[in-house]
Amino acid sequence: MNIRGHEAGVARTTGIVFGACVIVVLGALIFLFMPEGLLPSDHIDYGDLAGLSDLATTSVKAVEPLPVVTHIATPAAVKGIYMTSCVASTPSIRERVLSVMKDTEINALVIDLKDYTGTISYAASKVPAPSGKGCRVADLPEFIARLHKDNIYAIARVTVFQDPLYAAAHPEIAVQSISHPDTPWTDKNRLAYIDPNFPAYWDYIVDISKEGYAIGFDEINFDYIRFPSDGDMSDARFILSASTTKAMAMTDFFSYLRSELAPEGIIMSADLFGQTTVNTDDMGIGQILENSLPYFDYVAPMVYPSHFISNFDGYPNPAEYPYEVVKNTMIRAVERAVAASSSPDKIRPWLQAFDLGAVYTPEMVKKQYQGVYDAGLTSWMLWNAANVYNKEALMPVIEP
Repeated sequence: MNIRGHEAGVARTTGIVFGACVIVVLGALIFLFMPEGLLPSDHIDYGDLAGLSDLATTSVKAVEPLPVVTHIATPAAVKGIYMTSCVASTPSIRERVLSVMKDTEINALVIDLKDYTGTISYAASKVPAPSGKGCRVADLPEFIARLHKDNIYAIARVTVFQDPLYAAAHPEIAVQSISHPDTPWTDKNRLAYIDPNFPAYWDYIVDISKEGYAIGFDEINFDYIRFPSDGDMSDARFILSASTTKAMAMTDFFSYLRSELAPEGIIMSADLFGQTTVNTDDMGIGQILENSLPYFDYVAPMVYPSHFISNFDGYPNPAEYPYEVVKNTMIRAVERAVAASSSPDKIRPWLQAFDLGAVYTPEMVKKQYQGVYDAGLTSWMLWNAANVYNKEALMPVIEP
């Protein structure tokens, strides 16, 4: 599996047996108290192409079990907001977000467990992973326990195939650049991706997910479960996925997650492009709405009105029509779920809480809620990458 950090040097010794024993004892103590990121290289390497048969039986299950924690049930109507790992790791800023949530209908918080840099945010994680500079949360289990005391449903967001950190450590399994052989391809933001058709990397995601559940997260939310789309796609080469279609590679991944996580009672959700509600092809990224429904407990199309093309459904600037765009896309998603013999209650959209295409006032945000409700659904989540939420856009809590 994946090597965590740099190789640790081990002093070579000679001499009498007593001296050798002393060195062994000291070496063991050094290992136990070695700073994170300097662990020795004998961890299983998730990116080892030669050892795929061994990887299937090696996971975070091999490490010492984490303390037993409690979980809370999924609310009948999830109403959540998103928090980055950097905000979660900074108590003063974290408190500002929590204060905005107070006395509102918000009953769920989505927190980065593995962010866009590839960093695992749980500071005490036992999953072997590359050392990164992303934010890590020292008190993540305690923070989740605090959320539970306030009856807040805790969702772990795991960014999957967008992973520049892992791609740098294992460029051989990254999406490759045609113009620069043996170099990871990067998108318009210079972020690298893992080639999705690599089951050994799937184990890495499974281990992160199991550990997240073990420390108290109630649900695992998978983002970037797709092939890349933003950048010079003519320069992208998918060596590992050449033998399959993108849609099939994603469906195989969805199925694998289900087989590994569902038996342990882990609730799973999947983030999809908003266009999956209206497109029937995979849009070149491998995502088809019907392909996701059998494998996830909830599916979250990102129906941000600003992300739909001009004249979508006849609206010159869809961002200016939050109610109409959300309602129309949700109606179609519900119809497709029913046609696929799946429950429409699985549909839980991400809504826009940021300015793009239009200024999103509290009223604009509320219009999206109404679009969800008028499509016959009850759950939604708000996205703002800066974690700035206007309390006026959040409905007050309704007392029973």
